[in-house]
Parts: sequence; structure tokens; C-alpha cells
Amino acid sequence: MSGAGTQKSLRKALGAIKDTTTVSLAKVNSDYKELDIAIVKATNHYERPAKEKHIRAIFAAISATRPRADVAYCIQALARRLSRTHNWAVALKTLIVIHRALREVDPTFHEEVINYGRSRSHMLNMSHFKDDSSPNAWDYSAWVRTYALFLEERLECFRVMKYDIEMDRPRTKDLDTAELLEQLPALQQLLFRVLGCQPQGAAVHNFVIQLALSMVATESVKVYQAISDGTVNLVDKFFEMQRPDAIKALDIYRRSGQQAERLSEFYEVCKSLDVGRGERFIKIEQPPASFLQAMEEYVREAPRASTVRKDQVDKPKEVLAIEYKKTPEVQEECKRSPSPPPPEPEKVEKVEEPIVEPPDLLGLNNSVPVASELDEKEEICQLSAVNSEHGKCLKE
Repeated sequence: MSGAGTQKSLRKALGAIKDTTTVSLAKVNSDYKELDIAIVKATNHYERPAKEKHIRAIFAAISATRPRADVAYCIQALARRLSRTHNWAVALKTLIVIHRALREVDPTFHEEVINYGRSRSHMLNMSHFKDDSSPNAWDYSAWVRTYALFLEERLECFRVMKYDIEMDRPRTKDLDTAELLEQLPALQQLLFRVLGCQPQGAAVHNFVIQLALSMVATESVKVYQAISDGTVNLVDKFFEMQRPDAIKALDIYRRSGQQAERLSEFYEVCKSLDVGRGERFIKIEQPPASFLQAMEEYVREAPRASTVRKDQVDKPKEVLAIEYKKTPEVQEECKRSPSPPPPEPEKVEKVEEPIVEPPDLLGLNNSVPVASELDEKEEICQLSAVNSEHGKCLKE
């Protein structure tokens, strides 16, 4: 036990020496010495939260009023600090500085961090980070990796949605179908990273980790609220969707229910640790199973893009609109088709055919030539007239 305590004391002393050396080098060699000193002091090896004055000095250097070169240098310095350390406290405190900057500095900082990640390897890629100096440090390292994944997903969500979910009002209740199908999966992936931040082992009781966890838990309320608003909006549009969109929407709805159950468990853990002021956590209720069944039945029978018009034939108004737009060639093809009887508009045309033509009172449409028939009638009339005259003469 004493050997472990001695080793821990040596590590702390070595960390303090490293911090002092870095500060001394910054004073001599750096063009941004005040900023470099603030970064080192805000992310030192001491296993306790950084002093607020050092964090504020960093925020002043990355505000929108500062030259972009200054902001880029600060991001580069934080990235360098992350990539070079093997100490969980330095890594965690650096991530906390970045997280707070995303929450408290203007959105231009988000854009600068995203641009930095595009031009170089992503600064928040901590997948290979580990501090194996002690069993506790191993548990702390695991939480540092999940926390970095959360921050990385937070930036990706900002890129997709074009606004910060913590700093701005959620807008998912007003989106159209295409936007919902793009933004809700991004929010659900962010919530997945939130759930991954539930601490395990020694990390449960570490005060610095609890400080970062409180920010994650607080933000999860807004993330879940945005997902809930968007899901309600999506359900309102669901029973009018074509099959491809309905399948995506059903997957989103299912995942929302699964995440709601896990989020309730996550909040219970946070409450037990007195993290994030538990009274602010929302109550999560599961949707009825019958509604999910109705959605699944709709997906099985949902119209595909090529069958929508066929289903609409049952609606009289839409039939008239569709028939009106048909070209003569299409109508001719429909007549030749052996399947269902011709639609009603064609029947109407057949009934109206004789009405369009004037009544044939004189028999003008008969197939026998009209002229010859009139000649025969004229001869008969002349003969009858002659006979009647002849009869009169005989009586006289």
C-alpha cells in the first residue's frame, strides 16, 4: 500500500514539474505566451477542477472579436495538449475546456474546430488514449474516451443542424419530412453518446468526472426534448409517407422508444450521484404499443412511389384530374388494355355521343343513297295523281 502511495506521489510531483517547465518555455519562446500559460494552468496535472480565471483567459482568446489567427492558434494548442499527454487529468480537463467553449463561446468556435478537423486529423480522436499508471487511472481513461466521443458527436450534430442544441431553441417541431429524416438520426446518435457517458468503476466517484458528467446530463434534457418534438412532428406526417420514408421514420420511432428507456436509467444514476441537479430531469413515458403496431401495419401496406396514382383512382376528384391530363395515345392504350373496365369518364362520353349530334329526323344518316329514294317517291306521287285525274274523268 505504501509503495502505491509513493508511486502516486512521484507521479504528482513529476506532473507538477512538467507543468512548470512548460510554463517557463512559453514565457521565453511563445508569441502567445499569455494564452499558452493559461492553457497549461487550466489543464494541469492536478486532479481537481481548473481555476475559472484561466478558463476565462482562454475564452477571451477565441471570441468572435479576436483575429481568426488567434483562434486557430488556441485550437492548435489545445489539440497539441490532447495528443501529447498520457495523463487522464490533463486530457479530461482539456476536454472540459473545449466543452465549455462550445457551450459558452459564440458559434464561430464550432466552425473553427470543424475546419481544423477537416484540414488535420480530428483533435477529439481519443480512441487510443489510456493512462495505465493505476487501476483507477484505467477507469478514468475509459470515461475520457467516451467523453471525447460525445464532444465529437456534438460537433457533428451542429454541422448537420446548423445550430447548437444547447445554445439555441430546438426547431424540430417545425421541420418538413426530409429535414426530420436527416436531423433526427443525428440527434439520436448524440443521445447514444450521452448514454455512453455513464461512468463505471472508479470513475463513478471522481469529482472532476462528475463535473463533466453534469454538463452532459444537463444537455441531454434538451437533446431528448428536440427528439421528442421531432418524433411527434414525424408521426403527424407518417401516414401520408411513401414506403421508403415510412421505413426510415419507423426506425427512428423505434429507436426513440429504446433510448427513452435507457435515458431513464441514466438519469437515475445521475440522481444517485447528485449530478446535474436531478429535479430538472424530465419524466420519460413510453408510447403505447398499439400505436407502434399501427405504424408497422402501415409500412407493410404503404404505397411505393410507382403505385401512388393507382391507389388514388378510388377518389373521384383525383380520377377526373388524372383522366383530364391523359394524352390521346394513353387513352387509346387504356381502351386496348384487357384489364378492369374503362373508367367512368369514358362511359360518360359514350352516353353523350348522340346528344352532341342533331336528331336524324329526315333519315340523313341512312346507308341507302338519299337521291334515289326521293326519285322513287316522286314517281309514285305522279302516278297516283294521274290515276286520280283519270277517275274524275270517268265519273263525268
